[in-house]
Amino acid sequence: MCPLSLNGHITVHTGHKPYECQEYGENLYKCKEHGKAFSCSSSVQIHERTQTGEKPYECKECGKTFISLRSIQRHMILHTGDGPYKCMVCGKAFGFPSAFQRHKRTHTGEKPYECKQCGKAFSCSRSLRYHESTHSGGNPYECKECGKTFISLKSVQRHMMIHTRDGPYKCKVCGKAFGFPSAFQIHERTHTGEKPYECKECGKAFICPKSVRRHMITHTRDGPYKCEVCGKVFGFPSAFRTHKRTHTGEKPYECKRCGKAFRCSSSLRYHERTNGGEKLYECKECGKAFSCSSSARIHQRTHIGEKPYECKECGKTFIAFTSIQRHMILHTGDGPYKCKVCGKAFGFRSAFQSHERTHTGEKPYACKQCGKAFSCSSSVRKHERTHWKE
Repeated sequence: MCPLSLNGHITVHTGHKPYECQEYGENLYKCKEHGKAFSCSSSVQIHERTQTGEKPYECKECGKTFISLRSIQRHMILHTGDGPYKCMVCGKAFGFPSAFQRHKRTHTGEKPYECKQCGKAFSCSRSLRYHESTHSGGNPYECKECGKTFISLKSVQRHMMIHTRDGPYKCKVCGKAFGFPSAFQIHERTHTGEKPYECKECGKAFICPKSVRRHMITHTRDGPYKCEVCGKVFGFPSAFRTHKRTHTGEKPYECKRCGKAFRCSSSLRYHERTNGGEKLYECKECGKAFSCSSSARIHQRTHIGEKPYECKECGKTFIAFTSIQRHMILHTGDGPYKCKVCGKAFGFRSAFQSHERTHTGEKPYACKQCGKAFSCSSSVRKHERTHWKE
């Protein structure tokens, strides 16, 4: 390296900037959203991605996405193990001391960032900021169509393309439009059923790396949002708010056709599609149609007998991940609805009510053919099939 280049490089570390534009000063480029100024166009582009959510750089090893090339280069050190800062405990390598210090706290348990509102402590400042949004009301920009919230006006404007169907990347199956190719590719997987990202703990697969990272919180129980009722943890305030409604009974999303109310906007959208007769996914075996690809895949397993999810406690197998999650409550005893008679715990009120009838002897569901009574509706439906065979 020549002396001139070396001297220029050293200023990166010292921060010395001897040359200033007399006309404009140092900051020439401004963010249109917040007015924050930057000295070069690339910096403002990267900053704007924090508002839009665009992450064009994807790691080929794990699928995690980044807003800048420099970020993915730093991240790759985790896979290659080639970095100046190496953890003595687990051997992970890091490119910068700040990232290394954050990582060391995962071993020491140190949590230097404390919430001024409630006193809860966190190992990194980002987790604290996420947590503080639960006190401040979370994301300030809400979509009037579906109720989803966003951190910036630009983000909600980009999201609106899904409703208006006006964007450069359009889905040929359902017509939804997207502003960025990465979001479009993730959406396409909802139709194809492709789930390339798998949880190493339980094997559950996901369509994008963000979903698998959120899911991992259920295993590690380390997230900024913890439910005071049942102890479940969440990585994002929107998921936490939806969960709290399972305890409060609040259902703010109402169907305009029939008046039925739901806890979250996605449940309402699913209900509206089924009520409106929109069923895009058909079973090749029996012709039964479904409103979403995941329901169709689970249904197909009933034909082939596939039950890919096995309980490690008792060996029982299930066709859906949600089914094994509900089942595990029986072993852990950790659920929001607990029986006062035998102590069994349940994840859903309906299952809890059915169980209570085993103690009370109540049988509110009667067969219309012979009058035989049952404690739950599924049992009476199964019984009624015996009459059809006759």
